[in-house]
Amino acid sequence: MNKVFLVLIIFFNFINIAGAETKRIISGKESAKITIIAYESLTCSHCATFHKDVYPKLKREYIDTGLAKIEFRHFPLDIAALNASKIAQCKSDQSLEILESLFSNQQAWVKGNTVDEINNNLKKFIEKEGFEINFDNCINNKKIEDFVLNDRIEGAKKFKINATPTIIINGEKFEKSLNYKNLKKSLEKMI
Repeated sequence: MNKVFLVLIIFFNFINIAGAETKRIISGKESAKITIIAYESLTCSHCATFHKDVYPKLKREYIDTGLAKIEFRHFPLDIAALNASKIAQCKSDQSLEILESLFSNQQAWVKGNTVDEINNNLKKFIEKEGFEINFDNCINNKKIEDFVLNDRIEGAKKFKINATPTIIINGEKFEKSLNYKNLKKSLEKMI
């Protein structure tokens, strides 16, 4: 009886993970006039700098005020970034929090000489931060992996992305140097 119950729990947890809709990581109101898409790689130091120096001001002045929303899309540059993207995407009610934590603490987990070492550091970091996810299920989830890789494919095809971070504003690639001053100038013209 206990074995049957255990098998049913495992089966329904698998169905729940496999059947859950993979959602975009978005900050801001759906009805915002300006849509910003940020293609990023979680192992990219320039992306971490964007989250440290640009995103907080952008959030305070445009996202929190309802003028803009930002959609974070995956553009993994290596297998470690792919795995981290799968972790960030795995639990939709915490995805933004996980993404921000991975960028803020990039030096804590992006270290090691092999993918296994980096994955082990990533797993330890996620556990230390208290995110309640099944690491192995997330890393091995084909649906999430396809979702992440499709972001990269779409970015390369539709917007000719070849580096991260790359910003798209209302469907147009932001071509200037990515700093808050330049981004603000472009956004102000759209309000």
